[in-house]
Amino acid sequence: MASTGLASFGLLIVFPFFMAYAAASDLLTMLIPNRISLALIAGFCVVAATGLFSLPEIGMHLAAGALVLVVTFTLFSLGKIGGGDAKLAASTALWIGFDQLLDYLLVASILGGALTLAILLARSHPLPSVVARLPFALHLHDAKTGIPYGIALAASALVILPETLVWTRALGG
Repeated sequence: MASTGLASFGLLIVFPFFMAYAAASDLLTMLIPNRISLALIAGFCVVAATGLFSLPEIGMHLAAGALVLVVTFTLFSLGKIGGGDAKLAASTALWIGFDQLLDYLLVASILGGALTLAILLARSHPLPSVVARLPFALHLHDAKTGIPYGIALAASALVILPETLVWTRALGG
């Protein structure tokens, strides 16, 4: 019972906190610090150590994270995505596993596309004077600045997580 409580704490508190932190950090600074991805990895290790998963299941979650890291690192090396986005997607895939990985990536793509369109639309208009004094708004409005895709990755993770094996096991569903 204590292991289920620890897993539930990780799932309901730690994971959403770091997703929100990643999204806010990306919005405000256009960076996702390494410590967020490392904390997500450590949190998954703690949840996995509670005994909710068999060794092969843990291996499959590790494989999902590794696969996403290889793909996203390749995209990063080609200049298509940011390094923080690559690491966040991989550490999130570790939690989600293969059972919902495609759904996670699909929802992230849809949300990311909508976010991109919204930012491009906002950039086509002058900033309102109320927000024009905010450094992050000026930076985000700059056409040379990328898109804070961590927002879409984090939102997708929070939407998909309740459909995953880790959610079912940790919350006894």
